[in-house]
Amino acid sequence: MSQSDMRFSPLDAEHRLLHAKMTPFGGWDMPLAYPSGTLAEHAACRTEAAIFDVSHLGTVRVEGPDAFDLLQRTLTNDLSKIAPGRAQYTHLLNPDDASVVDDIIVWWISENVFDVMPNASNTDGVVSAIGGTDTTSTRAVIAVQGPTARAVVGAISVDASQVPRFHVREIEVCGFPCVVAGTGYTGEDGIEIAVPADGAATIWKALLAAGATPAGLGARDTLRLEAALPLHGHELGEGITPLQAKLNWVVAWNKPSFIGKSALESERSRGVSRTLYGISIDGRRPARDGTVVRNENGADVGVVTSGNFSPTLGHCIALAFLKPEIKVGDSVQLDVRGTILPGVVCSTPFVEKK
Repeated sequence: MSQSDMRFSPLDAEHRLLHAKMTPFGGWDMPLAYPSGTLAEHAACRTEAAIFDVSHLGTVRVEGPDAFDLLQRTLTNDLSKIAPGRAQYTHLLNPDDASVVDDIIVWWISENVFDVMPNASNTDGVVSAIGGTDTTSTRAVIAVQGPTARAVVGAISVDASQVPRFHVREIEVCGFPCVVAGTGYTGEDGIEIAVPADGAATIWKALLAAGATPAGLGARDTLRLEAALPLHGHELGEGITPLQAKLNWVVAWNKPSFIGKSALESERSRGVSRTLYGISIDGRRPARDGTVVRNENGADVGVVTSGNFSPTLGHCIALAFLKPEIKVGDSVQLDVRGTILPGVVCSTPFVEKK
């Protein structure tokens, strides 16, 4: 992608003032890390509060009297389980093979108004599937995550700090009309604030002044990996179904229909060909995406989808799709450029969600 095609967050200037290292991500130029470094940013989120610019996530406004029915017959989860003022994790599937086109958070803002939040590079595809209006360019989204996240937010808005987990509220923050949701992608408690683009810098600076540590994509990735949260293009995406990713709970089988239901039912009947597991690896050398996993006899049994050093645990961890016969507790071998690293298949999350 050329620089002229790159998209920039409303907070781009703020990141550069903080001397962030920028990197392309999903068509956006986003902060990878700040001068403190990924390890310090990760630790801040686990022990205090970190703020992330997640404006690269899409926002598609779907509204009107038919909005509920449209989303209900398109996405896998059952919106009737929640109500206005709540949020729900769900999937949009490929109709042919039930692979995950995108994993999405739906913010049900008011009776006939929904904000559908796709991944950065998938917004156009989601609009094609559900319609709606792409409002991504009109706002920034700031995620405040960590044990003290609500105290930090409370310094600038008590009402925003009290939005419960997976609830959504329209709240004025620092004089700007915001949508605040009790959602996040770190395994910690926290909230996400969708703020009009012209108010983004004001709220960002206020959160910094309240004691939050700015954190980039590097820490976001190590945090979500410790929590075993899937990343589209790694644990979800082309050829990967919710059943393979152990996300059966996202599928409302009792609904009359959703896109990809028939193909997913077929897979459920015949059984999955692979399943997502965690692998614990001693030492600091990570097994990256694409690393072949072998059993004790040297036979290929799977492939790593994400791997990194876990700052919290002090050793490496990985997520991998493995053959059905593999089980928790099995010893495996990971071929990292010709070096064999021993690992043990383990349950997830690696670090318990708070």
